[in-house]
Amino acid sequence: MSIKASGGSPLARPQLYRTASILTITQAEQQDRFLQLGELNQLVSFLNSGQKRLEVADILTKNANILVARAADKIFVGGSAISYLERPQAAVIIAGDQSSRDKINELSGNIQGDFGQGFRSLFNAGGATPPGFKPINVLRYGTTRMRKSLRDLDWFLRYLTYAIVSGDPNILSVNIRGLRELIDNACSSAAAIVALREMRRTALAIFEEDIKGQDLVREYFNVVISEFEAPSLTDKLRKRESNDLQGLRLPQTYSQAGVSTPRFVMKSSLSADEKNLVVKACYRQIFERDIAKAYNLSLSNLESQVKNGQISIKEFIRSLGTSNTYRKQFYEPFVNSRALELAFRHFLGRGPSSLEEFQKYFAILSSTGLSGLVNAILNSAEYTDYFGEETVPYFRNLGEEPQECRNWGPQIDLLNYSAPFRKVPQFITLFSDYKQSLPDQHPYGTGNDPLSIQFGAIFPKENKDPRKRQAIFGKDTRRILVRQGPGIYNQISNPQVRPKSAGSLGPKIFKLSNTVVPTNSLAKFENSVDVITKVAYLRVFGREVYQEEKLILKPIEGQLKDSQISVREFIRQLAKSSIFRSLYWEPLYICKAIEYIHNRLLGRPTYGRQEINKYFDLAYKKGYYQVVDAIIDSSEYIETFGENIVPYERYTTPAGIALRSLRPGIIDQRFKKVISSKSSRFVELGTVKEIRSSNDIQSRIAQGVTPLRDQSVIFDVNQNSSHEVLEQALRAAYRQIFERDLNSFSIGGEFLDIELSFLNKQINVKELIQKLALSELYGKEFYQPYPNTKVIELGTKHILGRAPNNQAEIRFFNQILASKGLSAFVETLVNSSEYNSVYGTNTVPYRRFPTLPAANFPNTETLYNRLTKQNVSIVVPSFKKVLGNQ
Repeated sequence: MSIKASGGSPLARPQLYRTASILTITQAEQQDRFLQLGELNQLVSFLNSGQKRLEVADILTKNANILVARAADKIFVGGSAISYLERPQAAVIIAGDQSSRDKINELSGNIQGDFGQGFRSLFNAGGATPPGFKPINVLRYGTTRMRKSLRDLDWFLRYLTYAIVSGDPNILSVNIRGLRELIDNACSSAAAIVALREMRRTALAIFEEDIKGQDLVREYFNVVISEFEAPSLTDKLRKRESNDLQGLRLPQTYSQAGVSTPRFVMKSSLSADEKNLVVKACYRQIFERDIAKAYNLSLSNLESQVKNGQISIKEFIRSLGTSNTYRKQFYEPFVNSRALELAFRHFLGRGPSSLEEFQKYFAILSSTGLSGLVNAILNSAEYTDYFGEETVPYFRNLGEEPQECRNWGPQIDLLNYSAPFRKVPQFITLFSDYKQSLPDQHPYGTGNDPLSIQFGAIFPKENKDPRKRQAIFGKDTRRILVRQGPGIYNQISNPQVRPKSAGSLGPKIFKLSNTVVPTNSLAKFENSVDVITKVAYLRVFGREVYQEEKLILKPIEGQLKDSQISVREFIRQLAKSSIFRSLYWEPLYICKAIEYIHNRLLGRPTYGRQEINKYFDLAYKKGYYQVVDAIIDSSEYIETFGENIVPYERYTTPAGIALRSLRPGIIDQRFKKVISSKSSRFVELGTVKEIRSSNDIQSRIAQGVTPLRDQSVIFDVNQNSSHEVLEQALRAAYRQIFERDLNSFSIGGEFLDIELSFLNKQINVKELIQKLALSELYGKEFYQPYPNTKVIELGTKHILGRAPNNQAEIRFFNQILASKGLSAFVETLVNSSEYNSVYGTNTVPYRRFPTLPAANFPNTETLYNRLTKQNVSIVVPSFKKVLGNQ
């Protein structure tokens, strides 16, 4: 078998069932709205019942063995069925008195009943016996089949507790529907129904005095039985018209397990609010946001036509796809390949499936442009089959329909919210790999594991631009392993030297021996028991053992000191300890765990996938302990380490050696060239040579600039000012606020009223400044085109005559702008104590840089000397981070 290409695997995500909380929140998120009152009440009810659900699940778990035993007693005769359950029995926890013990005896019954007793108990369970049921003889059924049957009954109960805790009967529907045919082939579905009914009866007896608990147990057991009795669902087929496309079948249970994507269909019978929801769904699908909410845009003409039935949803989607908004957002910023991928996302709800399909639509896009591509997609048979004339396109991701396994990685990336931020095409690079015949490439990408352990890597480790393209090695590829010691000890060319020590060129060897080893030997051995145990801990666990952990290992260590076990058995017990399992088995997936365990116990990485597959098969069929025994009992371990040598590192990979070496370019600090640092002359002249006190420094900061640069004219107005003085002050206010003189007759009646009020002395200068800054023209020129930080700089320049003092002041004004808007920002500036102390009520604001601290002079100078309309960059304050400035 040869795999030519793979889309890589995305980060693993847990299966999301339709729980009450997930379903409610996901539906609101998909419709871009807040939770409604009914949904919030549903969540409150679900959360309030959480304690009862946990209590019921806990009691069922503690009674699991008795429930399974009573169920098995109903269908098996001629032996003790419960003895085949592969875990110890648990006690019933109902109450602490004698009545609880009586309840236990009543529930447990006589497991080893005869055939007549088991047959008579059928008529006490209630309900009609399923047709075709016959009690099963334990001896004839066989040990293996008995263990599987008891395991299956325990599995039913376990999934029942999952559903109770999550409040989601869908878990049972997904996992149980279709098992009836499977069990009929192996055993008898009628017997399984009898056992499930008996488990339900026993569980209801446990909650005899708890009405709410009984209701929960009855509800979920009824779901289990009804779903088991129901026929299996047919597979979901993918509608395709070309034979170059794959992925045609999907089990219905898989599509039912996930959170379904809502369908929006426009009907003439819908209310006005429902029609608005359908239109917003079109915006979210095509523009990936509600443009009326995000950009304050509205296509009112098209909306009215689609709501009145003059055009269909399909034509409405066509108009959105050929609009200038879509062109600017998803066509002009991208190359044609990426624009094509985004168009498939928006109009078909999926990514391109094959190279032939990509080439077909790429030719259309290149020859006819965006409108031709949109028309070709909307006129396709696939669009008609899935969406028709009135359905809004939706994402057809994993779970919605069958997907090509080769396109999984790019397909999931394309349907992510962040897809428009990725400029590089993904599908065309994947399709190019189809033509490269590389045997059995690693399906999870080259960037998964940059360390020496590379085989078995599944999940990407890179956070920035992860490389998901397949690795160029296959299942028959053998690792290049480097051995410490002479080159002639290479294992491939000279395998007979595998047990031979590398001598002084290799690692130090620790061997437990009752005889004294000569010190002049090339292989220097250490034989102290304390040293052996310490080295074994370091080798097996990869670290020293904590004091609490030593209490667990103390009996094993005592056996080694008393010579009851060998070093090999000591290593075996360490590898089977809970400490080793918690480090290298439980937190890792199996392939990675095998890598670590093999390297720790045998002193080398695995050769390749064939060796990993051997241990993987052993772990799956016989468990973790058999993997440890297989490694320690292997001929390689016995030849190399024997009974009394602690395992040591014999081989490593070239990547592992590279990580341990300090090479120039990897470690920048080594072999770094020393460069003489000779400062410039102007730096030497500007260096402060004397010691200055804090008062001296503060006085220098506050000294400002020379008063010769002070502004010569300040426009003041009082009650006795003439009409000419008021005119001059008005023009000065225009120049200060709008940075130009205005002709009130050419800009509308808004300023005519302001001018008349000021010239008639009905408002003062301060109120004039406030009205000008709150005018529609000021908002259009200095508020709408700029971000908040630039608006703050312009506001302080126009009203306070300076640049912002520091970042703290910018943050303060930014909070006001973000929460209350421009009017609150202007009122804060005009009514500030600084404005009142400097300008008062009758002085036009002016440039104040000569009176400000010298540290703020460069910012104000830059702000005033910059052409506002030609330069939109932000003047960043030049202060260093000191106390009081941030």
